[in-house]
Order: sequence, then C-alpha cells, then structure tokens
Amino acid sequence: MSGRLAVLLPRLNERDRRVALAVEATAWGYGGITAVHRACGASKTTIIRGQRELAADAAGNSTQTPGRVRAPGGGRRRAEVSDPELPAALEALIEPGTRGDPESPLRWTTKSTRHLAAELTRSGHPVTHSVVAKILHARGYSLQGTRKTLEGAQHPDRDAQFRYIHDAVGTALAAGEPVISVDTKKKELIGRFTQAGREWHRSGEPVAVNTYDFPSAADGKAIPYGVYDIADDSAYVSVGVDHDTSVFAVATITAWWEKIGRAKYPNATTLLITCDGGGSNGHRPWLWKHELARFAAATGLTITIAHYPPGTSKWNKIEHRLFSRITGNWRGRPLTTYQTVVKLISTTTTQTGLTVSCELDPNLYPTKTTLTDEQKSAIPITRHQFHPDWNYTITQPEK
Repeated sequence: MSGRLAVLLPRLNERDRRVALAVEATAWGYGGITAVHRACGASKTTIIRGQRELAADAAGNSTQTPGRVRAPGGGRRRAEVSDPELPAALEALIEPGTRGDPESPLRWTTKSTRHLAAELTRSGHPVTHSVVAKILHARGYSLQGTRKTLEGAQHPDRDAQFRYIHDAVGTALAAGEPVISVDTKKKELIGRFTQAGREWHRSGEPVAVNTYDFPSAADGKAIPYGVYDIADDSAYVSVGVDHDTSVFAVATITAWWEKIGRAKYPNATTLLITCDGGGSNGHRPWLWKHELARFAAATGLTITIAHYPPGTSKWNKIEHRLFSRITGNWRGRPLTTYQTVVKLISTTTTQTGLTVSCELDPNLYPTKTTLTDEQKSAIPITRHQFHPDWNYTITQPEK
C-alpha cells in the first residue's frame, strides 16, 4: 500500500488526495485509518475528512463547489488580509519621504525584498520576502533603475530654440541643402578594459579584461567625433588620438565634406550645423567660429550654426541616432586597439538603414590655442536676431 500511495498521491490535488486516502482506508475496514496513516504519514483527521466527503457525495449532500479543490473560504488568507496594516507599513519603508517616517530604517539602505521583509518583521509585521514581492507587484511597483531625464534649470527660451532649430532644419531640407548634427562621443580607453553589456560566448569562457580601469594602463585614448547627415541617415566619424578641440571638430566636418558631402550635395550653397552649446563645438569658443570661417572660405559654403540650449544635449539627433547605436554595437567587447574602435564604428548599422564611415585621425591638436582681437574681428559672422549667441551664420570672407 505504501508504494502504491507514494506513486499516486503526488499526482493528485488536495481534495483528490483526501478522497484517495479515504477510499484506501475504507477498503481496509476496521483499523484502515491507522494503517493508511502509518503507510504514508497522512493525518488521521485528513483521512476522516475524506471519508465524510465521500459519504456526502454519495448522499447528494456535498457542499463542495464544482471545480473547486477547497471549500469556499478555505486555504491560508493573504498576508495583507491577515494583517491589514501591512501594505501601509511596506509603502512607508519604500517611500519614507512622502508616505512614512523621514528617518525610516531603510532610508539609506538598498530596498531589496529581503531587507524590506526583515524590517517589517522587526516592526511587528512578520512576512517573507516572496510575499513582499507579490504585494509590491499587486500595488503597481516594479524593479526600476534610474533614468536620465532631469536637465537642470531650464532656460526660459528652451522650447523657443527647439522650434527655431526645427524650422531652420525643415527649411534647409526642403531646399535640398545639407543639414548635419555634430558632437563628440564619450572618450574611450584603448586596452583590455571592461565594456558594459554582454555578448554570446561559450559557457564559462568570458573575455578576460583588466581588473581595474586605470587610465595609466591604457594604450591610448579614442576620441570619436561624429557628423550625422539628417537627410539620409548616414554618418562619418573621425577617431582622434590627441585632444577634443575646436580644430579637431572642424577638421572632422571638413573630412566629411571632402569625402562624402561634396559628392552627395554637388549644388549645395549652404550648410546647417546643429550642435550642443558646450564643448569643442560650443557657442562660446572663438576658435570654433574661426575654424568654421576657414572651412567656409575653402568650400564656398555659407555656414549656419544652431546650438541646443544648455542642458539639452541629449536632444541632439546624433546622440540617439548614431552614438547610442555605436555603444550597442560594441557592448561587452573590450576596445583593445584603435583599429578595433574604427571597425566597430564603421560596421554599426540599423534596420532603418543607418550607414557609418569611420577613419582614424592620428593628428595632434594642441589645447589652449587663443585668438587675437584682430582674428576675432576678422571672422565674417552674422548673428541672428533670435538668441544671437546660439544662432549665427558664417559667410566667406570678403576679398
């Protein structure tokens, strides 16, 4: 009997197990309940209850609802039903600044389900970490990381500048003139340094990288500067090895024009550049404007610059249409050489058709280059009426 029950019982639900035990005990007759109890360890009360249920079914007096394993109201009550104050106590721990004590014990501790369960138990609400997770999910909580959305103090003309850029880009594209978005991507150390993300490898064979990301252990520093063509979803990236200066930025724009832009826009007379308000292509550096004037003189193009307002660099199209794709393409892979960086950038693509050209720029770009007052005054710059510090046009110098 014990062997038969050991095979049968695990395959039955709660009510069917009681019925099976009752049938076995009844078949044994006198002493059957004790025999079944000794054979499988089932409670005598459970066996007797099964016999009562069998008798009620035979007499047509069963109170069991069809399809239910337990009678209505049976089973353990949910923790929040047994302890109505539990949900409020839990939320007070999760959001102490708004719903609970500002000096909550978990204010400066990771709010994992185990920490929450331990603190609730200490405060008189005994509960397990799995129950805490169920309550949180039921009340609309989920595990979340941080999100970069706070832009600092917003400039009062922020939205107006966005509209200004939108209108300028639309007008240029409608006229068939080139529009580019430019910026410098995050600098990367060259060597066996860890990269965020994962890629497929044989189990137990991860790529080995340095334990510490000390810059002194790097073989160099890669400085990717990108030019993104808004009209046809293509880009050119120059990987510098020295410094991110205004001269380097305009050198990359010049390389894009000479190798790609000129052939793509043979009839172009103007070039609209959208960029951040800081860095090597910011609205403050005179060297940026000086180099653009040299570019305008060499190409015959009229250059219009539109800077994004302070704190809105993530709105620049090159950020989410190019740089994020590059980061995804080299996730989990150490950038061991400059050639690795160039290859990974140049093979970046998307299902919507992004194409990227990339080259290494081995030139040196000294920092702290200053212009004289005469050089500044010689720049043929025309500032726009709306935010002349953000929007301006550079033409060819008069001969």
